[in-house]
This record gives sequence, structure tokens and C-alpha cells, in this order.
Amino acid sequence: MLQAKSLAALAGIRHAFFTRAGGVSEGIYATLNGGVGSNDDRARVAENRARMAAALGVAPGALVTPYQIHSADVVVAETPWTHATRPRADAVVTRVPGIAIGVSTADCGPVLLADPEARVIGAAHAGWRGALAGITDAAITAMEHLGAQRRRIVAAIGPLIRQPSYEVGAELVDTFVAADTANARFFRPAAQAGHAMFDLPGYVAARLANAGIGAIEDLGTCTYADARCFFSFRRTTHRGEPDYGRHVNAIVIG
Repeated sequence: MLQAKSLAALAGIRHAFFTRAGGVSEGIYATLNGGVGSNDDRARVAENRARMAAALGVAPGALVTPYQIHSADVVVAETPWTHATRPRADAVVTRVPGIAIGVSTADCGPVLLADPEARVIGAAHAGWRGALAGITDAAITAMEHLGAQRRRIVAAIGPLIRQPSYEVGAELVDTFVAADTANARFFRPAAQAGHAMFDLPGYVAARLANAGIGAIEDLGTCTYADARCFFSFRRTTHRGEPDYGRHVNAIVIG
């Protein structure tokens, strides 16, 4: 697993951006696939998630992730939920110790947040749709409702697809520029005419900064470029593979 130095320095808070290493899954899911929405063997996914929970110091049932829908919807975790009852959302916040809240990713941007003084934490899934819709802003607001102050929040952006690997069509550029002309800075021309390379982590970091978050760390890792360490939806698509594994990125108040 990977950790952000800024979050690791906070007393009483544990976190992890899990890689694809250290699990029991096989084939295209090798080895630490945490994707309950994948077609991997359910028992293997359960074992992988149990190992993640153990690394975070919680029981398997205390590691919770939502049913992600690429939205700006946030849920407050007050008690653990089951796979069958997981809420549809793209960010989770809590102030309850012992519940590890997380999001799953395979190119989209995982963002973990913590206010160490208020002991309020959050986890957000920022793909381009959710990022543009304001999922990080919504997560910060939800944390404030639990007592956090955005000036104290520490945020870390984990492994995700980066600009050299993220080619998009002109319609996506138009969508972002229509929302804010300043967003043009997150795109550079691609080799293919009419296409562009998108800086998703740069955009997410800018949204966090504009929201008043002063402590923002970017781990700088690319899921697409490093097949040994990371799953990637886009790489799977380019290879014509039938499915892909998912990472879990989680944080817990100890």
C-alpha cells in the first residue's frame, strides 16, 4: 500500500492507497482486487478486503465503500453497512472511530481528507464527471457539518490516470471550458487531431485549493502507466480484456 506523508503524520488517523499487490485474486484481477462490482470470485474479493481492513486496523465489516455513480453525492457513515445496503454516492465522511471509509478506483482519482483537530475524515471518488460536478467540494462541506474546518483539512490525491496517458475527445474539453474558461489550462494537444491530454490530478488539486484546502499532497503515481502496481480501466479497454480489478483507498480514525 501507499501512504501520503501529510496524512501519515497525523496522530490517531490511519490510511492507505492500496496497490494491486498482496492479495489472492488471479489472472486479470491479480492480486489485491477490492472491487465488489467486478466479476472476480466473491470469496477472493472478500479475502482481499479483509486483508485491507487488517492493514487499517479494523474488522472486515468495518471497511465500507459506497456504490459509486460518478456523482457529487456524499454519505455520512455512522455505522458500517453491508454490500447489499451500501449507499449510492461518491464520497463518504465520518467522525466515528473504527469505521474505515473508502472509495474504489481504477483510473479515477481517490482523494482522502482529514481534519485532525475535529477528528473528521472523508474519502472521495473523483473521476472527471464527479470532479467537474464538485464531489470534493461536497465532501468538504459534509465534513464541515460534522465539525471540521476546511482551513485545517489535509487532503491527499492518490494513484490515478495522469495527463500523458489520458487522451480525451474535444467534447470533454468543451464541457470543462463551458463550465469555466480557466479549465483550458488542464488540457494540452494530443497527437490525434481534435483530441487533448487531460490533467485530472491538476484539476482535482485546483478544486481543492479553490475550496480553501491549503495542505494538498499528490502522490504523483499513474495507474495506467504502471501495470505492475495498478489496475486501470483504460488500459484494460485498450487491451480488450473483459474486466478489471479495483483499488480501495481508505482512511480511519484510530
